Parts: sequence; structure tokens; C-alpha cells
Amino acid sequence: MKKELLYLFLFILAGCSKGEKKSPHVFFAGEIVNPTSNYVVLYKGDVVIDSAKLDKNNRFVFKLDSVTQGLHHFNHAPEYQYIFLEQGDSLLLRLNTIDFDESLVFSGSGSEINNFLLELFLANENEEQTIYGSSFALEPELFSRQIDSLRTIKLNDLHALNAEMELSKAAREIAKASIDYTYFDYKEKYLFEHRKYTGKKTMHKLSDVFYGYRKHIDFNNHNLNYLRPYYNFMRSHIKNLSYTTCSHKCAIKNNEVNNQLHFNRHKLSLIDSLVKETELKDNLFRNVAFNYLLLAHDTQKNNKDFIEDFHLRSGNNRHIKEIDELYEGISNIQPQKKIPNVLVANINGDPIRLQEIAKNKKTVFYFWSGTEKRHFENIAKKAIYLSANKPDYTFVGINFKTDEATWKGMLNTSGLPQENQYRADDFDILTKALIIYPLNKCIITDDAKIVNAFSTMYAASF
Repeated sequence: MKKELLYLFLFILAGCSKGEKKSPHVFFAGEIVNPTSNYVVLYKGDVVIDSAKLDKNNRFVFKLDSVTQGLHHFNHAPEYQYIFLEQGDSLLLRLNTIDFDESLVFSGSGSEINNFLLELFLANENEEQTIYGSSFALEPELFSRQIDSLRTIKLNDLHALNAEMELSKAAREIAKASIDYTYFDYKEKYLFEHRKYTGKKTMHKLSDVFYGYRKHIDFNNHNLNYLRPYYNFMRSHIKNLSYTTCSHKCAIKNNEVNNQLHFNRHKLSLIDSLVKETELKDNLFRNVAFNYLLLAHDTQKNNKDFIEDFHLRSGNNRHIKEIDELYEGISNIQPQKKIPNVLVANINGDPIRLQEIAKNKKTVFYFWSGTEKRHFENIAKKAIYLSANKPDYTFVGINFKTDEATWKGMLNTSGLPQENQYRADDFDILTKALIIYPLNKCIITDDAKIVNAFSTMYAASF
């Protein structure tokens, strides 16, 4: 079928958004203004279902013979958004990447639930500013009342939509869960956020009424695994339970976690006991492992103990290779070890390894990418300032994910000394070896030996 006829057929279908969906086929098409990629990729969970290339008019189309009913997401790099699909849908979208989520609109069969989910997403973004801005300062009863009121408004909106459009059971479930777990998540976070806002040393003992929703938590619903409010809630819930059930034992003193190894092992134990759904369990285990290894900056022995415990509990985790690579990378950048000998190129294109750059001097390696221009402007200013005030150190910039011409152009206007600037061609090798997280991190070396691989340009002590 010619594309022009196919699009005409789709738009005719789009006019029939009500009524019974009889066909097993699914059409999903649209137009992207100011595209940032040549493709749209459709996912179910973390599995690619199909990809579609934009045509000369920046339009794409998927024709699926069948579909697993439920939540999907589409990616137009670097952005992505939810989409709910079920048999018989003929769904159209239009968006402008300059204002991706705000410009996105669905039409056609299946548009009602997708527009509702999108409106929830945008409304939650706006509410989040208020809740983090002032609501967490409220006392428990007032905070709970406010959160419950916001949830009730959204549930009433869903009830009204369902009365008008007769949504499928699966669509209602996704929409209700998106509402419920957004507000349940705020309640799980309250204990910690309230203390931050008020500066109180003691923490509230929250009642069973405050946590009444916990009686109805579904830990094993496969359909919700990749729903952001559901997953975010699970992370907050596990953290909260770990904190409250451990605070009278050994990991927490004066309301602060002092033993990160114990605390994160406790999280693994709770996940293991509460969650039976394999995919959710694997994802939550991964989250605990990454948070501990990347943020705790614990000793090498404690890291080893944690990873051994992780393997005992989740040795067949779908993310195990990724977690093992992270552990290995962190193990290789411990104090007194030589900085990994990653190959980079200087401004003339000549290859050189990091150990040679750092030889016989004190060096601070920092990192930047051409895709993060504001970050580069800030880090360049900081590097220039530190170079003037810390003359005993050589500040070396390592660029990644930037073509050579763009890299050189950015350097020309930066004021940075180009003899101390290098570029890495292979980002995967660079980030696995040096663990570039967060982006503001820096690695301090003395004669190529690591002093601190987990400092930042804004908090380093030289």
C-alpha cells in the first residue's frame, strides 16, 4: 500500500474512536515536528517491539499484526513517553520535540486513555513543584489530607472518563495505578522530606491511618512493572521499610544511616521477601546495587561483601552482567591503584593513555560532553578558576559523545588550555573504566595513582 493511502486510511480510522475494537491489528502512526532522530522505537517493557523510520514529511507508521495489551513506550531519542495499546487501536500522535511532552496529542481509536495518562503526567509534574516546595513542611495530618484530596480529584476524573468512554479493564487499571501510586509515593517520602524541610532532629511516628494504603499494595502485578509511579513507589517503600525496621537495630543512629552495607543488604532482604514478580524484583535489586555501588563509596571489602550477597540472592538477575561490570569498574579505581589506562586523543589527534597524561604530577581529570552545553560552560569556568587557585594540580578535561569538529569548536570559545584537553572515541570503554557518575565527578591522581576517584569539581578537597 502506498504511504499516502495508508495515512489516509489511518486518519479515517481515527475518526472512529468509539465503539467496539474487533480487529487484532494495531496501527500506530504520527508526525514529529523538529525531529531529533530518524527513528521512532516502540518498546514493551525493556524489549524492542519494532522501529519505524521517519519519511520525508517526518511521519512514521507501525502496523502490528497483534499486540500484548497494556503499557508500552515509544522512544524518539533522546525523549520517550508512555503509550497504552490494545487490539483494534488506530492511534495517531503529533508532537514537537522543542516542547516534547507539552505538545504531544493523541487522536484516533485508543486516544482517550493515552491523552488521560499524558494529562496525569503533566499535572503531576506541576503538582510536584508545590509538594516539594511547601507541602512536605506540613504536619502529618494536614499533609495526608492534602495528598488524599489531590488523589480523589484525579480518581473522579477517571470515573467521569470511564462513564463516557467505557474504558477496558486493563486501561482502567493502568490509569488508576498511575494515580494511586503517585500519591502513595509522596506519603512514603514524607518521613524524610519533612525532616529536611523542618530541620527537626527527631522524626514523626506515623500512624497506621497515614499508611492505610499499604494494605492494598500489589507487589506482583506484571502489568505495572514499567509504570513510573508504581516503580518509584516501590523504591521509596523499600527504603522507608528498611529505615523504620532497622532504626532500632544497628544501621541507623541519630536518624542517619551509618552502615550503608547493612542498610542496603536489608533492602535486598525486604525485596526478596515481598516481591515475587521476577521482572520487578530484578529491577528493584538492580536499583539497590547501583545506588549502593555508585553513591555509598564504601570500602573495597564492603563492596565485595555486598556483591557476594547480591549474587546469592539474585545470581540470575537479568541485569547481572551490568552490575558485575559496575562492581569491577569501581574495584579498579580504588585509592592507590593506577588510573585505568584508557586511550584518548589530544587536540592534534594523537593517541595517548591516561597514565601517561598523569605521570609525575598531580592531576585532576574532569569530564564533559557536547550534548550538555550548560554543564560544559559551568565546568569550564570551574576548571579555569581551580587552575588559577590550585597551581600544584593539572586540570585535564576528557570529552565524550562529541564529534571532533564540535569538540574543537567548543574548546576554541571556552578559554581552556587546549594542551590539557582530550577526547575519548569510545564512551562505553570510558564510562565502564572510570564510572562517570555523576557528570560533575572528577578523579584526583598523584603520579597516575588514584587519590580519590569519587570526588566532584564542586566539592573536592585538593
